[in-house]
Amino acid sequence: METFLLKRKGALLFVTHDRSLTQALATRIVELERGRLKSWTCDYETYLQRRAASLGAEAEKDRQFDRRLEQEEAWIRQGIRARRTRNEGRVRALERMREERRLRREGLGAANISLQQAEKTSRQVIEADDITFAYDRDPIVDGFSTTVMRGDKVGLIGPNGSGKTTLLRLLLGDLDPQTGTVKHGLRLQVAYFDQLRAQLDGTRTVVETVAHGSDHVTVNGKVKHVYGYLQDFLFDRSRARSLVRTLSGGERNRLLLATLFTRPVNVLALDEPTNDLDTETLEVLESSLVEFTGTVLLVSHDRTFLDNVVTSTIAFDGPRPTEYVGGYSDFIHQSTKVDAPPSRPSSKPPERKRTRERKLSNREREELLGLPDRITTLETERDTIHEVMSDPSVYDDASRIPEHRARLEAIDAELEEAYSRWTELEAIG
Repeated sequence: METFLLKRKGALLFVTHDRSLTQALATRIVELERGRLKSWTCDYETYLQRRAASLGAEAEKDRQFDRRLEQEEAWIRQGIRARRTRNEGRVRALERMREERRLRREGLGAANISLQQAEKTSRQVIEADDITFAYDRDPIVDGFSTTVMRGDKVGLIGPNGSGKTTLLRLLLGDLDPQTGTVKHGLRLQVAYFDQLRAQLDGTRTVVETVAHGSDHVTVNGKVKHVYGYLQDFLFDRSRARSLVRTLSGGERNRLLLATLFTRPVNVLALDEPTNDLDTETLEVLESSLVEFTGTVLLVSHDRTFLDNVVTSTIAFDGPRPTEYVGGYSDFIHQSTKVDAPPSRPSSKPPERKRTRERKLSNREREELLGLPDRITTLETERDTIHEVMSDPSVYDDASRIPEHRARLEAIDAELEEAYSRWTELEAIG
């Protein structure tokens, strides 16, 4: 569509939150904000720069106005000593200033999205091996394998109906593959954003949806009143009492995000979270995901969002998707090369297929069963040492520091060996 519109001659008026499309097509931006229309004769990136400068100048003007108003209010409280003409004029000027301040429309502001980080997962989060899934006889996913490691941010891209949501649910364990296996690591705490927003009950209010009958929510260990929390997601008090079914699409998206982020997570699965979101909220969500140290699985058609967030992409060009390093632009660059597109390096050993020919011995089976506990013990010890070394008092006796550092290096080596052995034994079994 973008290519078609670029070639088309004639005027074009379009409404969108797609920043890539806007940058490619627009030669003029018409902005509706606080009941006012502003026209910017430039492309989107230039508009952002000019708008930021304009908002800064407006904010400074408002600060100066408020300072003068405060001074005049202090003067009127002192009383008018004489009914002189100039005093009467000053009173009328004050009344006009009060009216001007009353009519001033404040900006909606930006959402304040804060993700609660849960305890770290094990290093390997998801391993899918040769999975297949079909509705009726048509395969949606056919013989697909991948490994998702802690901290990966993976984008799923492709045409509507290609199977992105199906693959996402297979990786999460919501669907069982018809062939192949999906294995999860340890301590996964998943938040799933459903593009259909089926988790929202239209008969409940916004407050009831988030707080489940309570007046407070706990965010990052701090108790916060539910109305204050909802303000962070741009719901004022009156809107927070509205029924979910009366909300717009963008409001429902913000409500679902607000609901999901009331609990700690280490894996975020987001299926089209950007639909209907305004540009400011998109950018705040984008920044939050970039700073999130957990794992992200993201289905989106927003090219800018994908480029700014994900570290790898799974592209649907058939029932066997292809993996690429980087975001959407990297996928386009790699997939249009003459040579076969490079896939994301797999963490599976190259001998994997050959080692399947033999079975695990009893000793190896016992070793495999004990590896998760072994890994958990090592990771717990490592986290404890990190906590000790983050305490300033430990540096009062510097003699223990080399010992702690040496143990951390040893733990890292032992963990690397344990993970390698786990992958090797699972490949055999």
